[in-house]
Amino acid sequence: MINENETKKLIAFGPVPSRRLGHSLGINNIPPKICTYSCIYCQLGRTKNMQVERAQFYEPEEIVKYVEKKIQNAKAKGEPIDHLTFVPDGEPTLDIDLGNEIEMLRSLGIKIAVISNSSLIWLEDVQEALCKADWVSLKVDGVTQNSWRRTNRPHKSLNLNEILGGISEFAQSFNGILVTETMLIRDINDNIEEMEKIANFIEGLKPKKSYISIPMRPPAEAWVKSATEQTLNMAYQLFKENAIDVEFLTGYEGNAFAFTGNIEEDLLSITSVHPMREEGVNEFLTKAKGDWDIIEKLIAEDKLVETTYRDKKFYIRKLPVSK
Repeated sequence: MINENETKKLIAFGPVPSRRLGHSLGINNIPPKICTYSCIYCQLGRTKNMQVERAQFYEPEEIVKYVEKKIQNAKAKGEPIDHLTFVPDGEPTLDIDLGNEIEMLRSLGIKIAVISNSSLIWLEDVQEALCKADWVSLKVDGVTQNSWRRTNRPHKSLNLNEILGGISEFAQSFNGILVTETMLIRDINDNIEEMEKIANFIEGLKPKKSYISIPMRPPAEAWVKSATEQTLNMAYQLFKENAIDVEFLTGYEGNAFAFTGNIEEDLLSITSVHPMREEGVNEFLTKAKGDWDIIEKLIAEDKLVETTYRDKKFYIRKLPVSK
């Protein structure tokens, strides 16, 4: 059991704005940093305590108490909450009480989400717990041994084939909204062969949406670099070719596909989520009564990047420079 009062105060946080989940109140049901992985890109640094055995870290009643308090505070300030989201400083499914906590939180009348790295999804009790949620995100950073191990640095007892099998089983039984997330790291898991295999695997899951992301905060390992704009565009097109509803999750928030009157802001908002083909950009400019000079200006200012895929030109928002 974890009894540190300061840690307990961090059990519930937010609500914070989320493009995926609207206004999300976070639930930190795992003390830092207990995880099944020690991902090279983790913003929390290297995993201090790697474990795969599920355990109780807090009393479920305690978690509910802190969540209820946060909800009351949010309501008093007029702040909306769309989801209660298990997004801790470690892997949420390590919490053996996760299923009970979801059931106890149901009475609050707010949808429940869980963001998992998928590592324990092969366990029947983990699948049962996650099936109680409304929205589940599963991590798929690699589907071959080399990419998986280099990217996620898993606990030595974990088996990739078991994990992939568990993801597929869960996708078939889950009645809520399933999404996937793939973090692309330059020269680690962003080669075309691996991306094709990831896309093929995710296509079989039939997720509601699949997110492609890059490190947006200082990673655990200083040498980690984000995939390039060209690589991200290629991954996006590969996913689309597999009939996957795909979006970038690169840290930008904005009014994607909404014309607000500011052509430059709208273009950057759209291209941070979806690459735009040349003809799509032309159509947008026509509707917005703009011309191609705007695109050339954004490229010159290093805000927009032109890239190609299968002889077609695409435009994507310039990514932050990896530190």
